[in-house]
Amino acid sequence: MYSVLIADDEKIIRMGLCSIIDWNSAGFNIIGEAANGSEALEFIKNNNPDVVMIDIRMPKLQGLDALKQAREEGFTGKVIVLSGYSDFEYARTAMRFNTVAYLTKPVDTDELLSVLSKIKTDLDQERQQEENHSSFMSKARKTLLRSFLTGELSLSDNEKNDLNLNHPSYQVIFYEKYSNNISDISYSLSDLLRVANQNEREIEAIDIDGNNVILLKGNHPIEKLKLLLDKYSNELPPEKNSQLDSIFISCGSIVNTVDDIPVSYAEALQLLKHRFFSDQNQHTLIYPDDLKKLPDGSLLSSENTGDTATLRENIINSYTSLLVNNIQVFNRNKIAVILKDLQDTLYNAPFTINEEKNLLVDLYLHIKEELILHYNQSDIPFIANSEALSFIMDSLYLYEIVLFLAEQFDKIMESIGYSSRDSIIDDVIYYIGHNYQTNITLENIAPLFGYNSSYLGKIFNKKTGVNFNTYLDSVRVDNAKNILINTKNQVYKVAEMVGYKNVDYFHIKFKKHTGMSPAEFRKHNTEE
Repeated sequence: MYSVLIADDEKIIRMGLCSIIDWNSAGFNIIGEAANGSEALEFIKNNNPDVVMIDIRMPKLQGLDALKQAREEGFTGKVIVLSGYSDFEYARTAMRFNTVAYLTKPVDTDELLSVLSKIKTDLDQERQQEENHSSFMSKARKTLLRSFLTGELSLSDNEKNDLNLNHPSYQVIFYEKYSNNISDISYSLSDLLRVANQNEREIEAIDIDGNNVILLKGNHPIEKLKLLLDKYSNELPPEKNSQLDSIFISCGSIVNTVDDIPVSYAEALQLLKHRFFSDQNQHTLIYPDDLKKLPDGSLLSSENTGDTATLRENIINSYTSLLVNNIQVFNRNKIAVILKDLQDTLYNAPFTINEEKNLLVDLYLHIKEELILHYNQSDIPFIANSEALSFIMDSLYLYEIVLFLAEQFDKIMESIGYSSRDSIIDDVIYYIGHNYQTNITLENIAPLFGYNSSYLGKIFNKKTGVNFNTYLDSVRVDNAKNILINTKNQVYKVAEMVGYKNVDYFHIKFKKHTGMSPAEFRKHNTEE
């Protein structure tokens, strides 16, 4: 529908024009009326109608004078001039203001419909041209931005202005689905950020090589992102099955010049490629702090140095031997420790991620072959080689593969005779004592011991008298107390050393267990 203003000083004329035809069927909607030239001019300024029907002679301000001022102030809509005087001089004057028709009153219905039909055809064509131009400019703009972010070209001052790059700070982020259990991202992160931001032009979303990329322009959207990411701390992950729980985000550093934006892009992309090494429930990687915790860039290079073939063979042979031996003696606790050591070894190995996945496939197949030599294959619930291959190669995270292997080894032990579960909680306690400083949760260790987290939590509580998290906090706090007394490490460092990445959360837990803050405890226990 195209909007219409009817301006005439006679109310009966305005009423007649409103009812003379079915405006909606003709493709128009009357959005206002004006009784004089001043009202008409004000309405045009405020509403910018597509079509104006205006009488030449009106009080306060003549119709032609109102039209003249409107054109001078940028009004580009279609104009139909009305007059009770069949005077060529009026028509000639009106045409100077780019009117499309001059109708005398009383207005003929067929003539009005004919004029409106032509106007609608013209407006349809203009709108299509605008949409085509807008689409072309949008694609050209995206292509320009894409080439700039990836470092393929530099921008001129005019291009920077066209891309609205005139802000004091910038940041590039990537986002994609968090796990393979999610069919697809159910919403756009850029839309979520726009809801919390005042200026949509400060958030630029673009697809680059299949990646969802967002450029944040200005301090306000960057601060909004920071507030959003605060919800992603390891102690307080996103609520399960929430929108935030469905995505993984990598963030480049905040830069202060336009020319450094590609640097932030490269940093965010580098982190995204490292997400394979993220902890369970970790939804973000933020430059530069998270980069320090990840393997160096050699991991992503296919041109590895040294005799990696020999290293690969040694890793497969040594861990095959260790794991097969402990599977045969049903040493679940030792298997958990070996798998953790394998994870650490691969974390620092000079392999690409695909090479590491292939290594883990070969490791599983070697273990399977060794066990078949000692046991009847039909008695062991080996999954098909193709199924193991698919799971490992499709996994987004290293921890997923380690948990998968632990689950398979537990099934194998059960099938070859392991049935006693009496010492399982002792094994869990032993594991906590040696791994409390890592991102340990009931959910990520339960599969190591052959249980789901809910059942393991129940039997842990029954045997120890406390829930898993309370026990873990007590172990961490006890170790923190020793560090506080015997070292001069700052409190935030002590928190990291015992497994708390959020120092405020550490303060809460420490005070709950000891009745005082870490600083108060240190002062009380180190005074002479």
